[in-house]
Amino acid sequence: MLLQAAALTREAFAPFGDVIQCTGSEHYPINAGTTERYHNLAKVDVSEAGGRPIISIFVAQPMPGNPVDLRLMERHPLASQAFMPLSASRFLAVVAPPGEFRVGKLQAFLVAAGQGINYAREVWHHPVLAIDVETRFLVVDREGPGHNCDEIELPAPVQVAF
Repeated sequence: MLLQAAALTREAFAPFGDVIQCTGSEHYPINAGTTERYHNLAKVDVSEAGGRPIISIFVAQPMPGNPVDLRLMERHPLASQAFMPLSASRFLAVVAPPGEFRVGKLQAFLVAAGQGINYAREVWHHPVLAIDVETRFLVVDREGPGHNCDEIELPAPVQVAF
């Protein structure tokens, strides 16, 4: 199976979570006008079963080639999970709707430099996919009791072209 990654837009990604970006976001000046605040960019959902929000940094190695081969998917039943690159790097987001996983429902998005994503709770997604260079991501997700990561192997490799 070959997926073609589409450009990431708020509308196209809405069934899977939030797009984190300044463009088109609510914003206003703060700090005596020296700073512009881009407000409420993603809905952090981590309190299920006593969870609490944490902030981590992931350092992701670029996936070789174009197309990229995928072999597994995961979901987090208790929390959302946000990824924001700390540099002007693009990456891939591969998702499928919540519920029973179906390969035919996979969608791929090319996340442009300056954009991030917040996967909604229960959304199937591939682990972080840096594509050009080693990329550091600021990650907001959940820590706490309970099982919060389901992984499945794909029945056959899926390729994503970008």
